[in-house]
Amino acid sequence: MAQTHNPLCTAEGIWSLRRLPDMDEAQFSQWQALLEHRTGMTLSFERRSFLETNLGIRMREIGCSSYQAYYEQIVSGPDAVREWSTLVDRLTVQETRFFRDPDAFRLVSDYILTRPREQLRRRPLEAWSVGCSTGEEPYTLAMILNECMTELALPPLFGVTGSDISKPAIDKARRGQFNPRKLLGVAEDLKTRYFHPSERNTVEIANGLRDRVCFTRLNVLDLADAPMHGMNIIFCQNLLIYFRRWRRREIVKRLAERLAPGGLLVLGQGELTDWQPPGLQRVPSEHVLAWIKRQADDE
Repeated sequence: MAQTHNPLCTAEGIWSLRRLPDMDEAQFSQWQALLEHRTGMTLSFERRSFLETNLGIRMREIGCSSYQAYYEQIVSGPDAVREWSTLVDRLTVQETRFFRDPDAFRLVSDYILTRPREQLRRRPLEAWSVGCSTGEEPYTLAMILNECMTELALPPLFGVTGSDISKPAIDKARRGQFNPRKLLGVAEDLKTRYFHPSERNTVEIANGLRDRVCFTRLNVLDLADAPMHGMNIIFCQNLLIYFRRWRRREIVKRLAERLAPGGLLVLGQGELTDWQPPGLQRVPSEHVLAWIKRQADDE
């Protein structure tokens, strides 16, 4: 076999069947620092095997046999931006499903149903799913908002925004097509109203609901520049666990700034402990970690 220009990273995949060497501590620290610098996410040493596995899968796909060579390709290679986007998708997109946390979604429903009706008539509800992955969470929020507006005999004046760092995940979310197994736990009447069969044994979000959900690529490190403001509901679950404690607080402060007065912020259980975000009032609940933004006269 003829030698390629770079024997460590090639397009032909000549290394695809060779076992990659174990990642040493220096290499792990290098990758750990790069990931935290660019995304804010941290990987503990216990998750080294997770990093090795996901790097290894991608390296075999492109024919790269050295962690160092792949690191250099990510940092300064001619296709570095595209390759980084692909890798971030592998490292950050987690398994999710519709109605993943029923208690949290019940809280959202109760929150909407107890709003003054005149307020709901006057101004459309705006919800934001932060770290939305492939779209199951924002579509779930849209279903809940639509169900609540129907119960209140109000027009469906609402919109949901989903944001994620992964472009492939956002692209999939926009398509609104899912494997039927993602609907496990969804009530049959909701399946009938909001889904219909699609191509290749998938199900598709009904157009009327999909039209009320939009998606955008966003790194949570850039929340200071995010265009979202005056949100009534911000849903951010299973994201903060990847960040250091001080950065979690910074993210939550930024999210709180984007809540409308009286708005609801929902986090994952255990993601924020021993700290009270300024300007927010904890929702009394044993099963959901959530806050309401204080009104101006409550300060």
